Amino acid sequence: VKWKKSDVKFEDRFDKYLDPSFFQHRIHWFSIFNSFMMVIFLVGLVSMILMRTLRKDYARYSKEEEMDDMDRDLGDEYGWKQVHGDVFRPSSHPLIFSSLIGSGCQIFAVSLIVIVVAMIEDLYTERGSMLSTAIFVYAATSPVNGYFGGSLYARQGGRRWIKQMFIGAFLIPAMVCGTAFFINFIAIYYHASRAIPFGTMVAVCCICFFVILPLNLVGTILGRNLSGQPNFPCRVNAVPRPIPEKKWFMEPAVIVCLGGILPFGSIFIEMYFIFTSFWAYKIYYVYGFMMLVLVILCIVTVCVTIVCTYFLLNAEDYRWQWTSFLSAASTAIYVYMYSFYYYFFKTKMYGLFQTSFYFGYMAVFSTALGIMCG
Repeated sequence: VKWKKSDVKFEDRFDKYLDPSFFQHRIHWFSIFNSFMMVIFLVGLVSMILMRTLRKDYARYSKEEEMDDMDRDLGDEYGWKQVHGDVFRPSSHPLIFSSLIGSGCQIFAVSLIVIVVAMIEDLYTERGSMLSTAIFVYAATSPVNGYFGGSLYARQGGRRWIKQMFIGAFLIPAMVCGTAFFINFIAIYYHASRAIPFGTMVAVCCICFFVILPLNLVGTILGRNLSGQPNFPCRVNAVPRPIPEKKWFMEPAVIVCLGGILPFGSIFIEMYFIFTSFWAYKIYYVYGFMMLVLVILCIVTVCVTIVCTYFLLNAEDYRWQWTSFLSAASTAIYVYMYSFYYYFFKTKMYGLFQTSFYFGYMAVFSTALGIMCG
């Protein structure tokens, strides 16, 4: 062995394994710029449409208020104001809904913190450091899940708050661990090096029971006590209003399917780079890009959700909670569909183990992304 003196500093020696020509390619910059322009366009469009439409609606409603009772009864009333007595009605399955909302808030907090840490520290230099950081941050942010999920469940009049806390605490860990353990059995059968040791499984279960659950309990109690009282601006009607027939494109199922297209369009180029670093030999290190994409995704999702909710309420359908959640969460469906394209055209994987490994973890990733967007 011959040792040669190098002029490269020690902290810069990992740079030879990075691929700036791939990650900082013109297409990557163009996709960020394209998504940024989409955000500006969407925000402007939403602001303009809603301001103009709401101004028209307010003018129409104020005109109706000036009519006498006979004219108002004979008038053709329609629009979102007709459902003001039902819009704050609790959602169907409030226990699951509040658990999903709490989990989504926690996943967003974890994503934000991990990306910031990755931007400050070079987590890509050590194998497993990103995963370890994510697990630690997820456990530490469990009160966020309990706070938002517990407070929402309390505002919706839920009484089984302990059950809600358990579901909220174990929803994501059960999904991840269940998928990982299933894939692990296949890995053990194939004697693969990807098999997770039994001690690691026990450690993860201990984290769930002795760290995540108590912190989630603290967050739930805080949420119920601090913001668990309903403060609706108007009274909820005792009898639900019948939902009138509407055009096919105003149906919740159609709104949900169309809602995820724009958020997916703002991130799908970045998905290619993330998939390549995760499933190929590239090392992802441009976390500044990822932070920008996360911000863009949030803004686009918010705009799309506002528009979808407005359309639904304007059709006098007050079932907006699940529609609002699923219209943003449907981004996950498009991401998972894109993973099929990536598998068949961009990878050379084959066999039961590689296929189950890929699609299993992509399902976990897509589901977590959908819950976060929702």
